[in-house]
Amino acid sequence: MPTLIVTAHPDPDSLTHHVAHRLRDDLPSGSTELADLAAQGFDPRFTLADRQTYRTGADTPPDVVAEQQRIDRATDLVLVFPVWWWSMPALLKGWIDRVFVNGWAFDVGPDGGMRRNLDRLTVHLVPIAGDDAGVYERHGYGEALQTQVVHGIVDFCGARRGITAFVHESESDDSAIRERGVASAVDVVRHRIVGDHEH
Repeated sequence: MPTLIVTAHPDPDSLTHHVAHRLRDDLPSGSTELADLAAQGFDPRFTLADRQTYRTGADTPPDVVAEQQRIDRATDLVLVFPVWWWSMPALLKGWIDRVFVNGWAFDVGPDGGMRRNLDRLTVHLVPIAGDDAGVYERHGYGEALQTQVVHGIVDFCGARRGITAFVHESESDDSAIRERGVASAVDVVRHRIVGDHEH
C-alpha cells in the first residue's frame, strides 16, 4: 500500500509538516514517501509549455513527469496543507494545475469524449485550519473545499474519494486542543489506508 504524502508549507517547523511526518511515521514502515513541495523547490507556475502539454497530452516537462511517476507508484495520495483564504496554498494548487493534466490524469479524445485515468488512486485530504469546526459549518467553508477539491479534482480524474480529516483550531494557544485534532486526523487517515488494504 504505497502512500504518497504531499505537503506545501514554507516553514519546516509548521504544524502542517508535523502532521505529515506523524502520519508517515504512523503508517507501516517503508510504505510511504513524503513530498515536501516547498523544500524541493517545485515551480507551481503554469507556463506556456504546460499549456502545450495540456492541449496535446505530450511533451510533459521533466519536473512534472517526476511528480506523475511518484503518484504512479502510490495507491494512496494524502494532501496535507494549511487552509489559506479558505483554500489550498498556491504552491499545492500549482502542483495540481501542472501535474494533473490531459494525457495523464485524464484523456480527452478527438470527439470530445473523456477517459478518467486515476481510478487506481485513493485521495485523502488533511486541511490544517485555523478556525474551529463551527465556523466552517456556519459559513460552508468545508463544503466549498469538498466541492472544489474532492468533486472538482478527485472525481474529475476518476480517483477514489478517501478521508477528509480537518485539523481545526491549529492556531489555538491550547496545545491540548491542537494535539487532539492532530491525533484524530492522523488516526482516521491511517485507519482508512491500512483498512482499505486489509480487505
